[in-house]
Amino acid sequence: MRIRILSSLLLAAVTGFSVTALAETLEISGSTTVQKGVIEPNLGAIKAATGLEVKFAGVGTGKGMIALFEGKVPVAAASESLEAAVNSAKKAAEESGKAVSAPADLQFHEIKVDSIVVIVNKDNPVDALTKAQLKDINSGKVKNWKEVGGPDLPVKVVTSQPGSATRAVFQKQIMDGADYIPGVIEVRTTREELNEVSKDKGGIGAVSEDFFTQNPGKSKTVKAPTIKRPLALITVGKPKPEAQKLIDFFKSAEGKKLLK
Repeated sequence: MRIRILSSLLLAAVTGFSVTALAETLEISGSTTVQKGVIEPNLGAIKAATGLEVKFAGVGTGKGMIALFEGKVPVAAASESLEAAVNSAKKAAEESGKAVSAPADLQFHEIKVDSIVVIVNKDNPVDALTKAQLKDINSGKVKNWKEVGGPDLPVKVVTSQPGSATRAVFQKQIMDGADYIPGVIEVRTTREELNEVSKDKGGIGAVSEDFFTQNPGKSKTVKAPTIKRPLALITVGKPKPEAQKLIDFFKSAEGKKLLK
């Protein structure tokens, strides 16, 4: 009997070790929009379907692309087009005082189309802004909310750091490439942007609609022009097996259902 018990314990120990040893980990670096809106809410489903443990460094699209270029991660996450993501990497590199060179064989694996929404503090009575008004607000031409039908209150523009895809997309589609107002409040993550707008009655920002829906804080959306952009995983050349598993999962019926 003792022999059988010891054998069972030994088998369980060996089996447990084997499962742990065979567990696959996929490291991704990049867009916090992809991190919080796509990957983290579905970690359980990803592991169940693929066996993957996903480790995500939410550093923004630009810095994530740099990590990919330098071979530090097998996958970068982007919340803009491939060309724009490469440009975000260059901007992020310039901010840190270095140069980067993009590999020639980058592959772009789109997993979802996302919307960017304009947010203001919930106590701000303004409920709609035109493209022209948004451009003037974010570039500094409009400095007080009373200039666009709001209260007599200074405007506080909040955006993510240079190299952020959300910032780049908004700047291109709404601001026609104009610079942000000098002294703009720059934050590292979407959560920080929501927090800044939530605590300042004059605050305004632009974030992923999915992220806003999860936890809007004390902010609200205003009616504004439609802003669309792709969410994607990017690899150098053909994806490694672990990365391909994740890409295939999000292209499957189950994955598409989760992303609706």
